[in-house]
Amino acid sequence: MAAWLTPNRPTLFAALALASATALAQQPARQDLNQLKLTVEQFLQSQVAGMAGQVSVAVGPIDQRMSLASCPQPQAFFMPGARAWGKTTVGVRCASPSAWTVYIQANVSVQADYVASAVPLAQGQPIEATQLAMVRGDLTTLPAGVATDVGQVIGRSSNVSLAAGTPLRLDTLRSKPVVQSGQLVKLVSGNASFRVSSEARAVATASEGQMVAVRTANGSQVTGIARAGGLVEVAF
Repeated sequence: MAAWLTPNRPTLFAALALASATALAQQPARQDLNQLKLTVEQFLQSQVAGMAGQVSVAVGPIDQRMSLASCPQPQAFFMPGARAWGKTTVGVRCASPSAWTVYIQANVSVQADYVASAVPLAQGQPIEATQLAMVRGDLTTLPAGVATDVGQVIGRSSNVSLAAGTPLRLDTLRSKPVVQSGQLVKLVSGNASFRVSSEARAVATASEGQMVAVRTANGSQVTGIARAGGLVEVAF
């Protein structure tokens, strides 16, 4: 009787193997994490296409213990305020068949030439070409708005004194004055129908496009827009 109740060992092993295989087959496929890394890299490469300089993209490591359901079309995206510049974060999400979202660290570097001071620069003094140097470096590690062409800098002046080797930021440079305080200027006023010109004396120094006050021959003071060539425009 005992022998009749004992299952056949080969049959038992076969049944267990079949059950195990069936359970494995029923488990959902897992997402290839290397594919996520490639998705982020391709996304960042598309974001920096056409950018000046030598651009390189490095995607950070992904935790290999992470388990995600397989996604046929994972989509990369930026969080609000993020961009392909320096250290950044890229999101990758799946909508179907299983919804999930992960965030992956990356770094985008841009090797290019930028303008720096070759010698100490005094505050308010016009900058000359001999005072500048082109330096190669990673723009993503520098302050925003660094000049990349000496033409953007020559003739302008710094708001503060700068040490040699300082990257020149455009937002800290004043444009070359087109009107100097005390200068005799041509005051042009009028509208689309007529224009009248007269002489006046500038009360302050101004760059192209800035508002400047001038005093007319009869002693009255008016304000206009400074233009190259010692002109001040007043619209009515």
